[in-house]
Amino acid sequence: MTIDRKPAFALVGCKNFVRKNPFSDRFKVHRFHHIEYWCGDAGNTWRRFSWGLGMTLVAKSDQTTDLSEEAAAVAASKTPHTGWNSEDAHRFFQSHGLGVRAVGVVVEDAEEAFRISVTNGAIPAYEPHRWVDDASSDRSPGAIVSEVKLYGDVVLRYVSFFNGFDGPFLPKYEKVNSPPVSYGLMRLDHAVGNVHNLSENVQYIANFTGFHEFAEFTADDVGTSESGLNSMVLASNNEMVLFPLNEPVFGTKRKSQIQTYLEYNEGPGLQHLALLSKDIFTTLKEMQLRTHLGGFDFMPKPPSTYYRNLRNRVADILTESQMVQCEELGILVDRDDQGVLLQIFTKPVGDRPTIFLEIIQRIGCMEAGNDGALVQKGGCGGFGKGNFSELFKSIEEYEKTLEVTMKSS
Repeated sequence: MTIDRKPAFALVGCKNFVRKNPFSDRFKVHRFHHIEYWCGDAGNTWRRFSWGLGMTLVAKSDQTTDLSEEAAAVAASKTPHTGWNSEDAHRFFQSHGLGVRAVGVVVEDAEEAFRISVTNGAIPAYEPHRWVDDASSDRSPGAIVSEVKLYGDVVLRYVSFFNGFDGPFLPKYEKVNSPPVSYGLMRLDHAVGNVHNLSENVQYIANFTGFHEFAEFTADDVGTSESGLNSMVLASNNEMVLFPLNEPVFGTKRKSQIQTYLEYNEGPGLQHLALLSKDIFTTLKEMQLRTHLGGFDFMPKPPSTYYRNLRNRVADILTESQMVQCEELGILVDRDDQGVLLQIFTKPVGDRPTIFLEIIQRIGCMEAGNDGALVQKGGCGGFGKGNFSELFKSIEEYEKTLEVTMKSS
C-alpha cells in the first residue's frame, strides 16, 4: 500500500526552523557510496580529478576491460553497467555537458529499497540486478544495484553487498594499483540539486525515502540585493546522507543563479558536491598549487572586511593562525548552534556555468558512536547560511563576465 507522507512546505526560514529527527527512513541507509559523472572523455576527466583533488584511481572499467559498446555486444556478461545505454549517455552529455548522472548510496538491501521506493511513488530507472565477478558460483561475493529517478536526469542508485564483497568499488571492475595520493579529502558530505519547484521535489523524495527535513532557508535568509533562492535539506536517519534542494526566486534585479543553472543545464540537475576534508587548510594549499596546472579554479574571496568581522563571530573556536589562513586561502566561515563550518567553492568544473565543487571542514558536534569512539554528527555547523550571500555575489560577478563574453562574441 502506498503511504502518502506529506511534509509541511510552508517554509518558515532558518531562524524559525526547529530541527528534529523523527527517524522516518523507509529502509536502512548507511552512507554515500559513489558519484557517477557522465562526460565526453573519462580518461582525461579522472586524471583531472585525481590531480586537482588528490584522489587515487582504485578501479576501472573501460575498453580494456570490455566496457566498450562493441565489446558489450559480444560479451555482455563482462559489462559492469548492465543497464548502461550508449544512446542515453550521448543524450545526457549533449543536453547537460559534464554532469552527475548517479548518486550512489549504500543501503542494507538494494532490492528492498527499490521495492519500497517504487511502492511509495519513486519512478523506477533500473530494476535490481545482482553483480558478481563469477556468475558460475552461488557463493561469489557481489552487489545488488538498483536505481530510481531523483530529479531531472539524475538517478538515486542503491547499492548493497553480499557474501563478503571487499573489492575496491563494484564487481566486474578491475582493481588498479595506483600510487596512493591524498590532499586530506575524506568523503562526500552532501549533494545539492537545483529544481524548478522545491515543494514538489521535496515531497517526491521524502515520500519514497522517508528522509526528514534537516534545514531550510528562504530568499530572506540567503539572498542578495540582486537575486536569491529557497532551499530545503533532506536527511537520512543517521544524517550521513544529506540532500539539499534549491529553487529559484523571481522578481529580483538579476536572474536567480538557480534559474541560470536550470537554463544552462537544460533542466534540473545536481548543482554541487560538498567534499569533507579533515584539514581544509592543507587540502586547499595542495589544490591551489594546481589551480593553473590542470586543477580547479576557485571563486574570488570576499573583501577584507569579511575577515575583520570574522573575529567577532568565531574567535572562540578558531585560533588567530587559523583565521589568518582563512583570509589567505579565501575560506568562508559560518556557525550554527552546534558547530562551525569552513567552506570554499570552485568555479564550474565544466564549460557551462553549472556543476561546481565545495570543499568543507566541520568543527565540533562530537558524540560517542556505537563502538564508543567519538564521531561527528552529520551536518555539524550547518550549510553556510551566513556565507550564501558572499557566494552569490561571487557567482553574480562570474555571470557578469559571461554576459560580457557573450555580447562580444
